Amino acid sequence: MRDVVVLGSTGSIGTQTLDVIARNPDRFRVVGLSAGGSQLDLLADQVRQFAPTVVAVPDDTAAARLRRLVGAAGPEVIGAGGNEELAGRGSAVVVNAITGAAGLRPTLVALAAGTTLALANKESLVIGGRLVTDAAAPGQLVPIDSEHSAILQSLRSGKRSEVRRLILTASGGPFRGRSRAELTDVTPAEALAHPSWQMGRVITINSATLVNKGLEVLEAALLYRMSLDDITVVVHPTSDVHSMVEFCDGATICQASPPDMRLPIALALAWPDRVPDAAPGYDWGTPRDWHFEPLDDEAFPAVQLARRCGRAAGTAPAVFNAANEICVDAFCDQRLSFLGIVDTVAAVVDEHLAGGHVGDAELSVDAVLAADAWARRRATEVIGRS
Repeated sequence: MRDVVVLGSTGSIGTQTLDVIARNPDRFRVVGLSAGGSQLDLLADQVRQFAPTVVAVPDDTAAARLRRLVGAAGPEVIGAGGNEELAGRGSAVVVNAITGAAGLRPTLVALAAGTTLALANKESLVIGGRLVTDAAAPGQLVPIDSEHSAILQSLRSGKRSEVRRLILTASGGPFRGRSRAELTDVTPAEALAHPSWQMGRVITINSATLVNKGLEVLEAALLYRMSLDDITVVVHPTSDVHSMVEFCDGATICQASPPDMRLPIALALAWPDRVPDAAPGYDWGTPRDWHFEPLDDEAFPAVQLARRCGRAAGTAPAVFNAANEICVDAFCDQRLSFLGIVDTVAAVVDEHLAGGHVGDAELSVDAVLAADAWARRRATEVIGRS
C-alpha cells in the first residue's frame, strides 16, 4: 500500500489520478490533497470519498469555507503554504499536478523529503532546471506526461550508453497542415478543440501553438540528460505512439496505447511496477494507420524558441514559460492574436537574454521566481501596446 499526496487534485490530471487510486484501493491510499480555491465543492467531494488526513487550499478564506463544507469531523485543513507542507510530509508518492511556476517549491520540497515525485507539473522541471535535477536521486523523479512516460518505458529496452536520440511525438494540434498565413484569424474556440486529448485550458492552447512540445523538449533534455540536438520532434496526428527511443544499432522502440492519461499516471504511482487494467489497450483486430511527418517550424516556431532557451539555460526557460502563460490568457480573452502568442514570448525572451539573464552557475530559486515575475510583467506590457 502506497500513501499518496495529490497536489492539484481538482484539475484534469488530479481527477484522473484519483480515478486510478479509486480503482486500486489495495495499492494506493490518499493521505493528502491540495487544490485552488475555484472548485471547493469538488474538493469537498474528494475529501468525503478518499478521507485524506490533511488538505491544503490557497488561503484562510478558502480553508474556512472548506471546513464548513466537510464538517468538524473532516481532515486538517491548511491555508497558505500548504502545498509545500504536504509535499514534505514523507508520503510514498507526491503527485505534482499544480499548474505553472507555483509547482516549483513543492517539487523541491518533495525531492528533499526523499519522496517519489510523480511529476505532471512540467513547468517546475523546465524552469527549475539543474536545481531540480541536482536535487533528485536516481529513480526519484517519474514523469506523468504521456511522452516522457513513453520514453521512460522505451529506455528499458537498452543501456543508457546505447541511446542515439529521443523522438517526441506531437499530434500537431487542431491546426496541423496550416501555413503561418492561415493561422492569422484563429479563434480561442478553435484552438481549444484538440483532436486527441481532453485537457485544461492552458495545456490545450499550448498544444495548438506547439509551446507544449517546446516545454517537453526541455523537459526531456533534463530528465534524460540528453543534448537538445539529440531530441527530435515528429508530428503523429493519431497520438497512438506517445514517443520513441532510437538506439545506436538503428532499432527504434516506441510505446503505443490509446490516448488515456490513466496509463502514465498509474505507472508513475506504482513505478517501477505496472498497474493491471490501468487503461484500455488496442483491439489489434481493427486496422489502424500510423502516420508521421516533420514539424513545420515556420508555422509553429515555438519548439525552436524553446531550444534556444534551453541552450541559454539558467532563467531563460522560466521567462519562456511565464511569458507564454500571460499570452495564453490574453489570447483566450481576445486581447492577443493566436500568432501573437509565440511572437510576444519571443520578444520577451530576446529582451531577457539581452540583459537580466542569470546563467546556470548562479541559478537559484529566487532568481527563477524573479525572472518568472519579470516575464509576466513584461509580457503584459508588450500585449498592452499591441
